[in-house]
Amino acid sequence: MRLKDVMTTKVETITEDRPAGEAWDRMRARRIHHLVVVRRGQVVGLVSERDLGGRNGSSLRAGKAVGELMTPHAVTADPRAPIRQAANLLRGRSIGCLPVVEGDRLVGIVTLTDLLELIGRGYERPVERTHRRPRRPEGVLRRRDLRASR
Repeated sequence: MRLKDVMTTKVETITEDRPAGEAWDRMRARRIHHLVVVRRGQVVGLVSERDLGGRNGSSLRAGKAVGELMTPHAVTADPRAPIRQAANLLRGRSIGCLPVVEGDRLVGIVTLTDLLELIGRGYERPVERTHRRPRRPEGVLRRRDLRASR
């Protein structure tokens, strides 16, 4: 399974010059935890609830722009990347989401919550059989069968 199979394609974005309070209000209204920060259509960072100080961060957000509080240089992923690679990126870097980009274009986002939902629904990796064990010709006994007959 690939990121393109689980990513959210309607990505909420914001520019770095917008007020941090506006970013917080948008996250609350849309019940999301991250906004992708863009400049002329290019991903330049990410802003999360944590970056904005959380519920009690109104003094941190006061008079500041998104660009002052965002995490610059967001870790991104390709839509063809395997789910396992995304999970390892999220876990290894202790981040909550991956903007999904194709070339320079933002095409989606995958969050930790998306991956947990996938596991919760019971996703299992398909079993691929690359070879089969040859069948034993009729009448040919296994070594353990010979020992048992003694």
